[in-house]
Amino acid sequence: MPIYTSDSDDQPATTTRLFGRERPMHAILGGGKVADILLWKNKNLSAALLIVFTLIWFLFEVVEYNFVSLLCHIFIILMITLFVWYTGAGFANWDRPNVRDFTIPESSVRWLFTKFNKFLLRFYDISTGQDFTKFFLVIALLWVLSVIGNYFSSINLLYLGFLSLETLPFLYEKYEREVDYLASKGNRDAKKLYKKFDAKVLNKIPRGPVKEKKFR
Repeated sequence: MPIYTSDSDDQPATTTRLFGRERPMHAILGGGKVADILLWKNKNLSAALLIVFTLIWFLFEVVEYNFVSLLCHIFIILMITLFVWYTGAGFANWDRPNVRDFTIPESSVRWLFTKFNKFLLRFYDISTGQDFTKFFLVIALLWVLSVIGNYFSSINLLYLGFLSLETLPFLYEKYEREVDYLASKGNRDAKKLYKKFDAKVLNKIPRGPVKEKKFR
């Protein structure tokens, strides 16, 4: 692990966390299954989701597959697979497919609706203007995304967002000290440049004695 030292003797080598966060990344991301996936705590599930989303992006953007056609073909393959599985179980020593294996558990649906309701409540709190800073930041972010959306297709934008969520938090947690150090150093350098620039601007302002006008 590298040891970081200060750039100057009069300034201690203090490293602040990125964006001034106090909680670990796992807690910031919710601390549940989603956080485990984004931080690659469950590597098999994270890799599987990345492969699935990459395959979907490839089919829509590279192969230019139609969504309705792809959905119909998936259901056709599933129906044929279930038919062969169910019929072949009578001739071979197979266990027939259980209908419960193809139903979504109520706990998963309840968890999804809970997360969606939390998002709606958060959206309501920000939209009511209780925190003007967050209000204008969200509007600016949405406007920037709308501008970016004019240059990218929807599937490309969604895939890029998913890829960022799957990689950036994991890489930041892995190289947290290095990133925090570089961010702190960049912040200190920016403050030094600002002070030098401010000093030059103040030095250019004339500070001679003010001559009093004589009125006749």
